[in-house]
Amino acid sequence: MNRIDGKFNYLKKAGQKALITFITVGDPDPETTGELVVAMERAGADIVELGIPYSDPLADGPVIQRASDRALKAGTKIATCMQTAKSIREKCGIPLVFLVYYNSVFNYGPEKFAIDARNAGIDGIIIPDLPVEERNETAAIASSCGIHLIPLVAPTSHERIKNIVEGAGGFVYCISSKGVTGVREDIETDIKAYMEEVSRYTALPRALGFGISGPDMAKRFRDCCEGLIVGSAIVRLIEQGKDRRRMLSNVCEFVSRIKEVL
Repeated sequence: MNRIDGKFNYLKKAGQKALITFITVGDPDPETTGELVVAMERAGADIVELGIPYSDPLADGPVIQRASDRALKAGTKIATCMQTAKSIREKCGIPLVFLVYYNSVFNYGPEKFAIDARNAGIDGIIIPDLPVEERNETAAIASSCGIHLIPLVAPTSHERIKNIVEGAGGFVYCISSKGVTGVREDIETDIKAYMEEVSRYTALPRALGFGISGPDMAKRFRDCCEGLIVGSAIVRLIEQGKDRRRMLSNVCEFVSRIKEVL
């Protein structure tokens, strides 16, 4: 069984919701990326998204854009991300997901990317800029390697949700609001109605992301979905960390506080 499926099955039986965390590979360096994943797992993270840095991350707000920029300037490449994931997999069994833009996959070679990702221990791939109309080949390649291609839906998707989730696996990444990633003080979308709409088209777990700022917001939305995705708030702690040990401690404390309410 794919680790993502196993994790959601376990959490459902335990009456818990998934905490999915995001960090950018290579920010501030690959070694610290590995330490962060291990530390977040110990703090309660259930799944970790590893962002492959890209020069034009159109779905990401300023915090994650800066993380990508720092990682690229430090020399992080896709091969670096593969090796980092492999090193993480040797240390822990947490489900790992690559978040990557399609140009990176295309230039690397879709089949090579999927094979190398599988060999590195990756369980899922999120490609924010891959249109549903053009994803069949990529989905087939990923599936042949036992990797879920995880779909994204938005509050504006409506009648497109059925096509978006068809044949997908792992979970549905439910974007909370219009716009890009980033910490939000409030989310104006009617999340309950939105999640109910998604569930009419799929039995896959629904994970809400884009703007989850901390424990209070997680507690507010936990009963509407099967998981919550926290990215920018964690990446901002990494950015602010002057001392490596203190930064790791701050991230762990933050992750632990969110998991407590899930």
